[in-house]
Amino acid sequence: MFIGKGYSDRFLSEEEVRNICSEMFEALLENGQRLLFIIPDHTRTAPVDMMFRVIYELLSPKMNHLDFLVALGTHPPMSDDMINRRMGITQEARKINYPKARFFNHHWDDPEQLIHIGTLQASDVSEISGGLLNNSVNVTINRMVMDYDQIIIIGPTFPHEVVGFSGGNKYLFPGISGAEIIDMFHWLGALITSMEIIGRADTPVRQVVDRSAEFMHIPVHCISLVVKGNQLAGLYAGSSKDAWRKAAYLSEKLHIVEKEHPFKSVLSCAPEMYDDLWTGAKCMYKLEPVVADGGEVIIYAPHITEVSVTHGDKIKQIGYHVRDYFLNQWSMFKNFPGGVLAHSTHVKGIGTYRNGIEAPRIQVTLATSISREVCELIDLGYRDPDSIDPAQWMNRETEGYLYVQKAGEMLYRLKR
Repeated sequence: MFIGKGYSDRFLSEEEVRNICSEMFEALLENGQRLLFIIPDHTRTAPVDMMFRVIYELLSPKMNHLDFLVALGTHPPMSDDMINRRMGITQEARKINYPKARFFNHHWDDPEQLIHIGTLQASDVSEISGGLLNNSVNVTINRMVMDYDQIIIIGPTFPHEVVGFSGGNKYLFPGISGAEIIDMFHWLGALITSMEIIGRADTPVRQVVDRSAEFMHIPVHCISLVVKGNQLAGLYAGSSKDAWRKAAYLSEKLHIVEKEHPFKSVLSCAPEMYDDLWTGAKCMYKLEPVVADGGEVIIYAPHITEVSVTHGDKIKQIGYHVRDYFLNQWSMFKNFPGGVLAHSTHVKGIGTYRNGIEAPRIQVTLATSISREVCELIDLGYRDPDSIDPAQWMNRETEGYLYVQKAGEMLYRLKR
């Protein structure tokens, strides 16, 4: 079963969305089946509110409950107020108009909430990674999935620094999975580097994600969204692989901006949906390919006050460094989580570490509410955000300056 529509020149109406979802549910479901919907948190642009309304309208007459699990990965839990805003409802409306809807946060670090579903053997890992990694890895997932007859993923697809394109089974791994598989494939992505992976559909990391999903013994389907601005340009419903691939194909058309020449300086403005550097760092990943050697990315986000709500202490221990800084001193860093090490290298960007000297290709500077002292501690540049007037960066591309008003989801790269 596969249904979908996607456009590069117009948006889908709510009626079109309802028709696609209705056809999908009619083909897949029987009355009384227990459904679990996997949905994105607030750090992904998508009309989740519209999807919620449509799904509730179509399914609530047939279901005792409609359950939604937020695919947080290692992000902090969402409060009821945050979930309500994401769904486009108030707490009162939630009780009166949507009484069958129930919402749950994923907790990646609570063993009681996880269940082991399989193991990727060392030989499989070596084959997928081309020999970069050779250890077996346990695959765990939120045990809630075992209480349902069908899993339906709902989420957008964008270019992604670790997997190539987000979406599909990535909402399971890392969305609702445990630390071991999360750390493994994030570190694999770092070994390959974001510059090699981002904006590619077929990557070794995607293979890890899809192979892990094969351990699921419950049917998994996907409603893949492709967003342009804040509106829906594409909607594909089907298997988690098929729907995602169609979405990735359209995302490649809509979410990649090609530039004729590299820039010596980029002002990359983080939207408020990124509430720490852990998420706001996407404003680096998506711009790194168009920064000239020796150039600079400035992450402009006065609202960001923390490095990472979840991982800040560990990041402050290791700092931000190029990949080879860690590899050449592996005995010092091997016990840190692979996901944290991967984040560090992605933010710093590609570069070298030879004879004890680290040489990043570009400079990464924070113009946030993170202090100068912390920036120096974590090996990133500091700029007082009050010293920056974004208006002065506009319309200066011919001078080598690029201004990106809402960074983090559109990938910028050089024309080939």
